Amino acid sequence: MATGIAGDQVRLTILEASRRCGLSEPTLRYYEQIGLVGPVPRDPSSGHRRYDAATMDVLDSLGCLRSAGLRVEDLRRYLGLLARGDAAAAEQRELFDGQADRLEAEIERLRLRLDYLRLKARLWDARDRGDTDAARRLVPRLLALIDRF
Repeated sequence: MATGIAGDQVRLTILEASRRCGLSEPTLRYYEQIGLVGPVPRDPSSGHRRYDAATMDVLDSLGCLRSAGLRVEDLRRYLGLLARGDAAAAEQRELFDGQADRLEAEIERLRLRLDYLRLKARLWDARDRGDTDAARRLVPRLLALIDRF
């Protein structure tokens, strides 16, 4: 960690901040540009950004939420609701329940794709072994999965 501009207070460079929160450097700049995080203080000697603890707390949360699939507009909504505290608890619950539902549907779609790939591998294995009966039995199962996509 780099030492900061305010005495012995520790502040992170953009590279350090990026590694810690899991968001890319361009994403950190973008989030600052669109106002998801406030203006990041600059080192007076270099002009480089220095991320303080409060900003890192926000970025850590945004990084986790982004990795859970929340869109930028959802992140903006989250921060707005967060500023309202407990008065926005029901809306926060709705935001996270909605994303959990979307993620659950995505997981189901991925499970279907995984099942399809496994069955395709079994089909080609049966063909490789010359087991036409096994291959023939797998085709209807594959077609049934395709219908569920």
